[in-house]
Amino acid sequence: MTIYLADEAATIALGRHLLEVLPEDFGGWTLLLEGELGAGKSTLARSLIRAAGHEGAVPSPTYTLVEPYALSRGKLYHVDLYRVVNEEELDFLGFDELEDGCRLVEWPDRAPGLADASDLRVMLSYANGGRAADLVGLSERGRALARRLEAIYRQD
Repeated sequence: MTIYLADEAATIALGRHLLEVLPEDFGGWTLLLEGELGAGKSTLARSLIRAAGHEGAVPSPTYTLVEPYALSRGKLYHVDLYRVVNEEELDFLGFDELEDGCRLVEWPDRAPGLADASDLRVMLSYANGGRAADLVGLSERGRALARRLEAIYRQD
């Protein structure tokens, strides 16, 4: 499924819609956010985090690698793998210890095996003066999530 995002407001709306279709307890979910620099990955992540109830700043985890959030729906981890050189670094990061929450992962291509244990891939790209978001369910529940999101966008 491809969603055209005309501007930043459309990217922010996609983040809110993603939260709407996630289960109330979103622990154990992994969403991969892919795309070039400036394609909207951080904007999308910030939108979802704020929609989930976080108030205040949502810093980029580029240097910390992981920014944790304790929210009413559970824990959410904003992960940025841009500085990761190889997949083995995920062990040092304690990535497996983050399974109790929802993981939003930017730059997942730095750990190619991560897709095998993830639920949804959101590939952001430049398109027609805006952006496009290609959504691919990577697990059965991820495919169901993509279908629910598609239903929202058909109504709009």
